[in-house]
Amino acid sequence: QVQLVESGGGLVQAGGSLRLSCTASGRTISRSGMGWFRQAPGKERDIVAAISWSGRARYYVDSVKGRFTISRDNAKNTVYLQMNSLKPEDTAVYYCAASVSEWSTTSVDYTYWGQGTQVTVSS
Repeated sequence: QVQLVESGGGLVQAGGSLRLSCTASGRTISRSGMGWFRQAPGKERDIVAAISWSGRARYYVDSVKGRFTISRDNAKNTVYLQMNSLKPEDTAVYYCAASVSEWSTTSVDYTYWGQGTQVTVSS
């Protein structure tokens, strides 16, 4: 069993930055693909970024390319999402998730989920 805890969310003005962290406990995530998802009010939860177990493969949804960076530190059992040039449309609850595979961009492959952290971007 893996427990995931996100932190780093908050309120920021458009153009600002936030860094989300996701720390795992219970077992290592060093062999797991990891992902960040988000859910805005009234919308479905969608993938934002994913990273393979080694960190060599990364995926970003088009809307965040060039602004967000996903990274991981397997020694710390932690995954990060650096978010720059934030826009009001980035406002959502952001979730960290661990996959049962070494790499996945499909939500069905993600078994373990954090409780989410709110990111609000004001205009």
